[in-house]
Amino acid sequence: MSRNKPAQPKEKGRNAKPAAKTHPKAQDRKGTFNKAGQPSAESIKAGDRIVVTIKRIGINGEGVGYYRKKAVFVHGALPDEVVKAMVTRTEPGYLTGEIIEIEKKSPQRIEPPCPIYYKCGGCQIQHMNYDAQLQAKEEIIRESFQRYTKLETLLIRPILGMDNPWGYRNKAQLQVGREGKDVIAGLYAMGTHRLIDISGCPIQHPVVNRVIEQVKEIMEELDIPEYSERTRQGSVRTIVARVGQTGGKVQLTFITATDRLPDSRRLVEKIRERMPMVITIAQNIHKGKSPLVFGNKTVTLWGEEQLEESLGDVRFALSPRAFFQLNPEQTVKLYNAVQEAAGLTGSELVVDAYCGTGTIGLWLAPHAHEVRGIELIPEAVLDARDNAKSSGVDNARFYEGRAEQLLPEWVQRGVRPDVVVVDPPRTGCERPLLDAIVQSKPKRMVYVSCNPATLAKDCQVLLSGGYKIEWVQPVDMFPQTSHVECCTLLVRTQ
Repeated sequence: MSRNKPAQPKEKGRNAKPAAKTHPKAQDRKGTFNKAGQPSAESIKAGDRIVVTIKRIGINGEGVGYYRKKAVFVHGALPDEVVKAMVTRTEPGYLTGEIIEIEKKSPQRIEPPCPIYYKCGGCQIQHMNYDAQLQAKEEIIRESFQRYTKLETLLIRPILGMDNPWGYRNKAQLQVGREGKDVIAGLYAMGTHRLIDISGCPIQHPVVNRVIEQVKEIMEELDIPEYSERTRQGSVRTIVARVGQTGGKVQLTFITATDRLPDSRRLVEKIRERMPMVITIAQNIHKGKSPLVFGNKTVTLWGEEQLEESLGDVRFALSPRAFFQLNPEQTVKLYNAVQEAAGLTGSELVVDAYCGTGTIGLWLAPHAHEVRGIELIPEAVLDARDNAKSSGVDNARFYEGRAEQLLPEWVQRGVRPDVVVVDPPRTGCERPLLDAIVQSKPKRMVYVSCNPATLAKDCQVLLSGGYKIEWVQPVDMFPQTSHVECCTLLVRTQ
């Protein structure tokens, strides 16, 4: 989620210096702000300064405007603002820039509540008031569909927001490092290997923040070494803390670059003594250079192997590596939209492609005749089966494999789904799966997406294959960020 953040932009009339990153050559260029003498968009170079009127928010949270009909992306700028920007990158189709001065300020601009917002990059739009954030996300969806489907009419329902858009993330996954003698835990600033401590993050659950702070203190007291990628010395790479929404219990995992976690006995003792809410202390071993956070081996140092969690009437038992939605409150709203879109009467066969640990399939199972989930990751399939047992669901089965292979095989055997649900990664569905869905001809297709651009592209394939879009329901799963979740209902017309 990380993005570059500009330094606090100078507003017109303030006695403040321009942003620290202002290019020195930009000060020497003459006439870049003259309306009559501005150069063409094609002649603009990095370091030039331009005036841009911002029209909308882009998919990564940047302000989007145009300079001589060429798109300009300006980090930190808001719709309806007029900004002086220094060009930082030029491409054939667009420019990127940094704010030097805000000539006209948006009424939607606020002071970010987080003191390290401009350093961290974990959030992208904290400098917008919340109503404006919701409006911008609806516009991101609308623009994506206009670009990739060319639909003249599209029903986008009002986005489902939160009453309190803070403290919602039930899981923190923070890199560990040091500043002097102090242990820090946070995210790397975009484009750097500089770690920013965010252990008091206002969008993290307060219990998670308290656990991370105390773990840092204990690591300092015991002098447990953090891992350094530069020297390849030390042990602890990452701290992962997840809190259950029902009982407030915490699952704590140390991801290490070593087989042995130094002084683990005293570490466990102090955690148990100071944090009674922690019910699991685990170690995950990740020795390689893979960008993945977790390694393949997990050891329970103390406590329960799984964290009990629930969504509505569906119960889950989560191991440290198991995926679970980060915002349970909004997940219920999203899954209710999925249930509405599926239109189940109790007689349908539902295929849940990309089923993961079975969350959507188990949510729909009480209303369907049968649910079949398909997932490529073996551990997730095992978790899905366990979750079905924990919830007393006996009409849901989960299969390991690729949906684009299993779905046509089932159709050849006369097993034809009435509803297909997909919840793919940000890259969208693989084209063979879309082709398999079109060929299997389910009456309803429910597409859950965290990326409006890939959603719109995939919907164009389905539109060409005989489907129409009934509605799109946005859900604000991640307030203060530019990310937006959608549930889209497509119905077969041919």
